[in-house]
Amino acid sequence: MCQWLETAPGAYALDWMQHRCDQALVDVFGYHALQLGLPELQGLRANRMPGRWLAGLAGQGQGKPTAGTALLCDGTALPFESASLDLVVLPLTLDLSDDPHETLREVERVLVPEGRVLVLGLNPASLWGLRQKRAHVYRRMGLGQLYLPGEGQFIAHWRLRDWLRLLSFEVESSEFGCYRPAMRSPQWLQRYAWMDALGHRSWPIFGAVYSVMAVKRVKGMRLIGPAWKSQRAVGKSAVPAINRMGCDCPTHES
Repeated sequence: MCQWLETAPGAYALDWMQHRCDQALVDVFGYHALQLGLPELQGLRANRMPGRWLAGLAGQGQGKPTAGTALLCDGTALPFESASLDLVVLPLTLDLSDDPHETLREVERVLVPEGRVLVLGLNPASLWGLRQKRAHVYRRMGLGQLYLPGEGQFIAHWRLRDWLRLLSFEVESSEFGCYRPAMRSPQWLQRYAWMDALGHRSWPIFGAVYSVMAVKRVKGMRLIGPAWKSQRAVGKSAVPAINRMGCDCPTHES
């Protein structure tokens, strides 16, 4: 992954993810935030929470910390108590995880109710994803070179939304970016810069990179009213009695 981020398409994708994090997290409030993976990205730099951690994933390289305390942990067993974090950022973390669903479940565990998770991923339903699939076919024949990182498996946007719903997350927003063709040359990528605006308007869900912001919802108790019924107020005025003869005259004692 580190080597791919140094290429022209990798730097292009990293720049979009940085801009997206700065835009989406500046107004997310709380006390404790965690970025899990991809230390090359300063995902929490615009956020103002007092406690911020950058955790590297075991087996993927630690990198240099950009904010808070550096950690090294397993994505499926985070060293945090349940309901202790207000925000978790997952930059390509699920794409590179051996068990992305279990990693997302662990994120749900450590988030407080109404806590937020920002997921950044590479979109397989894009020009970049199509080139990657074609490169895999050629590699089986001993030809070609992968365009995207070879490790991990890229998760489709619709599948991620299904996973989030199963874990009681509510998707707040989704954004796509990086609409330029799958080219390696920085000069050619720059020539197609105009496609970013066009793609955002014309085919918005086919960007090479996407982000999903979701909120952890916890079902609360339903308040039930009192079992008794309110009694009617008794009037002070006399109520006429009806005798057996159908007369509504007042009754008299003998």
